[in-house]
Amino acid sequence: MALFGNLSMKLTHILDKLTKRGKLTELEIKEAMREIRIALLEADVNYLVVKDFVKSVSEKALGDKVMKSLTPGQQVIKIVHEELTELLGNKNAKLDFSAKPTVILMCGLQGAGKTTMCGKLANMLKGQGKKVLLVACDIYRPAAINQLKVVGGQAKVEVFEEGNKKPQIIAKDAMDIALRQSYDVVIIDTAGRLHINEELMDELKDIKKITKPSEILLTIDSMTGQDGVTVATSFDEALDITGVILTKLDGDTRGGVALSIKQVVNKPIKFCGVGEKLGDIEAFYPDRMASRILNMGDVLTLIEKAKATIDEEEAKKMEEKFRKNAFTLDDYIVQFDQVKKMGGIANMLSMIPGMGKLKLDPNSIDDKEIEKIKAIIRSMTPKERTNPEIIKGSNKKRIAAGSGTTIQDVNTLLKNFEQTKEMMKRFKSGKGLSALKGMGLPL
Repeated sequence: MALFGNLSMKLTHILDKLTKRGKLTELEIKEAMREIRIALLEADVNYLVVKDFVKSVSEKALGDKVMKSLTPGQQVIKIVHEELTELLGNKNAKLDFSAKPTVILMCGLQGAGKTTMCGKLANMLKGQGKKVLLVACDIYRPAAINQLKVVGGQAKVEVFEEGNKKPQIIAKDAMDIALRQSYDVVIIDTAGRLHINEELMDELKDIKKITKPSEILLTIDSMTGQDGVTVATSFDEALDITGVILTKLDGDTRGGVALSIKQVVNKPIKFCGVGEKLGDIEAFYPDRMASRILNMGDVLTLIEKAKATIDEEEAKKMEEKFRKNAFTLDDYIVQFDQVKKMGGIANMLSMIPGMGKLKLDPNSIDDKEIEKIKAIIRSMTPKERTNPEIIKGSNKKRIAAGSGTTIQDVNTLLKNFEQTKEMMKRFKSGKGLSALKGMGLPL
């Protein structure tokens, strides 16, 4: 699935029409710009942001360089990509680690996923070799402290809490501990509210004064559209935030808040949540995000995820098996587990150029489907897993019964497995990404 769902599909469709033509007329470009404007407004992008974006793209697209080009459609796509990158913030905004300890004050409304994001951020920074302390300053929401303890436990980082003491006192005590015990990073989980109010802001201002944070990160649900931009404006006016974290970017995101926030609030998006697991957090790269929105893929992030999650020795062994055409169904299970670690098949495919055009059904590539495939393989004998070509009708009946599936399911798996082996041969022979459509995943 392409990022930002409908918006991505519409923009890709509009721009595809331009690339199918030779020379472009001024009327054709103006019509495309009108369609882009409608698509952005339907995605709940701020009206003034849309107006400026379309104006800038139009002026560049109607220039002599494009109109006289041999590939004007590709030139227009390049311009749209550049302008989207600018809209999203132009460059990756890194965290400021100049202070010791570095204090990160997390804020946001209830339901945005702030506490979970505290755990994800702690897990990521711990992986970078930093000693992290999580601080529970949300004393109002039922079970907030326990939730922070749970995510802290998953990330294997310390959680500082003092029950229902005033958040300002908890923050001060946490800073004393952090200084004495030489923590590198202190992440403070503050209270959210169902809506912005003076009491919430006053408390946050107090905690800011006590802890002197290097970063004040606002967590926003990416599905909130323009409401998210309004929330960001209010928090920024009160606290002078340093950046934004977008959560639920893997969900049914329209794109409005992501494409509006930098231009309206002038604060960068620093991270995004792309799933429910602890490792489902990504640094926000505007150019890469623009590529994913336009279904141009994000190979750099895919490579980074692979390096972070796949064991190098295991990868070498697998490469050798592919080279010798010795890839078995047992290896197939290992591949699925590795893809799952990288954020799931749907997320991985969204980073491969052109895969969004396949219009994959996300329900057909979920964890349940993968578990079904594993059950089928585990119902085979060791000999069958090594040499699936020996599996005949009676074998399939036994395997289906043993795995609680159908003979059709077994046939589909065997067919997909052969397609995977074929795809790897094509990659080896240099035919590349054109083979990915038949890559043997449960599509």
